[in-house]
Amino acid sequence: MKILITGGAGFIGSALVRYILSETQHSVINVDKLTYAGNLNSIPDALQSKDRYRFEQLDICDSTAIRKVLQETQPTVIMHLAAESHVDRSIDGPGDFMQTNIMGTFVLLEEARQYWSTLEGAAKADFRFHHISTDEVYGDLPHPDDVQGELPLFTESTSYAPSSPYSASKASSDHLVRAWQRTYGLPTIITNCSNNYGPYHFPEKLVPHIILNALAGKPLPVYGNGSQIRDWLYVEDHARALFTVVTQGKIGETYNIGGHNEKRNIEVVRTICALLEDMVPTKPAGVDHYQDLITFVQDRPGHDARYAIDASKMSAELDWAPQETFESGIKKTVQWYLDNATWWQQVLNGEYQLDRLGKE
Repeated sequence: MKILITGGAGFIGSALVRYILSETQHSVINVDKLTYAGNLNSIPDALQSKDRYRFEQLDICDSTAIRKVLQETQPTVIMHLAAESHVDRSIDGPGDFMQTNIMGTFVLLEEARQYWSTLEGAAKADFRFHHISTDEVYGDLPHPDDVQGELPLFTESTSYAPSSPYSASKASSDHLVRAWQRTYGLPTIITNCSNNYGPYHFPEKLVPHIILNALAGKPLPVYGNGSQIRDWLYVEDHARALFTVVTQGKIGETYNIGGHNEKRNIEVVRTICALLEDMVPTKPAGVDHYQDLITFVQDRPGHDARYAIDASKMSAELDWAPQETFESGIKKTVQWYLDNATWWQQVLNGEYQLDRLGKE
């Protein structure tokens, strides 16, 4: 099977590429524009050198380039992960999110539809367009500080109520995918995931940002009072789930993928600090305890109170469950950043593409 992955140099995309190339015999066509968060160094050289791997640097908004790569590679399935994904960036500059997440998905759907229409027999029957989305499209849920009793979870039938430009753009792309399935019969599947964390995560996101700031003795910024709750999913568990869905999921279905790990943001930060106390007892100058670096900052506009995924459909229908608890996954993540300083130092310095692309 040939799997075309958009955004395969990003955080989740590269985890998916690594999983397919190391755990299966399928081929990967990695399509990525290589914007600031795209990093080919997130895929080890040993995997990139495989005959089953091909990289194409292009913009998913470029219909001509997409059409060309589809015709040349003839993929069995498309797994669409390419997206602008940082909420703060979407608040500061929403235009790129509208262009990539909405128009990029539109272009990809149209080119996939044209390509699919040319297929025959088993190739046409086997084709899938798997759209990877987020739980943020659902808005937020009641917070345990505000209500009593059993708390609800996001299910596949939860109504959409996005709060940020980012989540609104992803909700729009989800609607497009469903419309192309309903109107044109394009064989699509959608997954919505909770907060990912793990190796190769771009340092602007919470977990790596806290790890690297703590190691540098810098403030550990926490929005508001840190009470916001997220469901945390180890990225390698997510990659395994995505492959399960694209190979076993039903056309037209949506699957929620979560880690069963609801944690307040302040809990996540304190857990990282506690791990670093044991793993890196020699601290930066002037730091007695890593937790002393925690700094509460003004909350972001429209900050959702709680996300929590009901992944029972994944478990019941596709026999998937996360292998990592938050405790095991976050320890692995901290250790990875300690062991891979070269990777994140190149990212922080903006040098991570130089050896790959020879760009200035």
